[in-house]
Amino acid sequence: MRVNTWGTVTESTEILNYFDIQIEQFPDRSARWLFEDKENVRGLLEIVATELVERVDFSQIAQINRSFVPDNLREQESDMVFNVPFQSASESEELLIYILIEHQSTVDSTMGFRLLFYMTQIWDSQRREWESEAVPKTLWRFCPILPIVFYTGAQRWNSPLTLGATMDIPDELGRFVPNFDTLFLSVKEADETHLTKTDHPLGWLLTVLQKEHADRETMSAALVNAMSHINELDEVQVLQRRRAISYLLLLILHRRPAEEHEELRTLGNQHIQEPSDREELETMAQTMAEHLVEQGEKRGEIRGEKRGEIRGEKRAKQEAVVKLLQSRFTEVPQSVVNQITAIGSASRLDVLFEKALTAHTLDEIGLQDHDS
Repeated sequence: MRVNTWGTVTESTEILNYFDIQIEQFPDRSARWLFEDKENVRGLLEIVATELVERVDFSQIAQINRSFVPDNLREQESDMVFNVPFQSASESEELLIYILIEHQSTVDSTMGFRLLFYMTQIWDSQRREWESEAVPKTLWRFCPILPIVFYTGAQRWNSPLTLGATMDIPDELGRFVPNFDTLFLSVKEADETHLTKTDHPLGWLLTVLQKEHADRETMSAALVNAMSHINELDEVQVLQRRRAISYLLLLILHRRPAEEHEELRTLGNQHIQEPSDREELETMAQTMAEHLVEQGEKRGEIRGEKRGEIRGEKRAKQEAVVKLLQSRFTEVPQSVVNQITAIGSASRLDVLFEKALTAHTLDEIGLQDHDS
């Protein structure tokens, strides 16, 4: 396998393995893949907090390889934490950018509490590190956290992102409730001009994501418009440009109907200016399409195997019930056998087996209309 320069300097199989996922997992996995590129973290901050961008040194940003979301919630959301210098008025200070990728289908009114819970875990991990290194408490300085909720769901988010939203607070007690700002981007609700106000490639990608379930004409128009802006990235930004085009290809293959794949892929290819980009896209598109077909076939085989296992288990239970009845009663009518072999519920067969152990007559096991 040759080394592929598409998106990042990596083998194409690594990208394919990264997206070897169920379709419903694409919003989470694709967002994480986007924000592994520090330029896209900058692009996100340009959208949600433009006034802070020039104070953040993105050249030194580093992702912290740890999640603070509990295991039981990771199918609903995922998080990313970055450490980056922030230039204050007096000196350069460490800042943690906490991004929560929220992709559940329903709005969570407890998000303010959950964010505070995750943030305190981050600070607690700093505390434990200082304790393990015997750092004097007088030198402890917790890092400020910039919480960002990146929401890609279709439902309108109309719930405040505050801890107070989860409480009935008398005015006199309001000052005792922790309060902090949260940066929030609801991709599907955002206005296109807001997403693209700084002309960052990420914003144009998100305009296509907005249309992931739109009709073919609307999706095509968004794709062409985004490509026209992505093509403006110069050779210094070649990896960013190719990563953006890769994202659009992945979006098409994972979120659009199969009958549209070839048309949209061709449309995108027609609007790529650099011949080398066009060649790379065609190669990767073909590889990805083949990979998705193979994975679909494998999943079909697995589902078939599971269905076969279930059928085999039910057949064994049907035979066990019949044999038990035949051992306990002189004659078991064929109509009873037919009724048992027609039962598709494994739990129902378990109940019948237990009844057959103690039944004195066939009527007691609960089957009707058998021959006397």
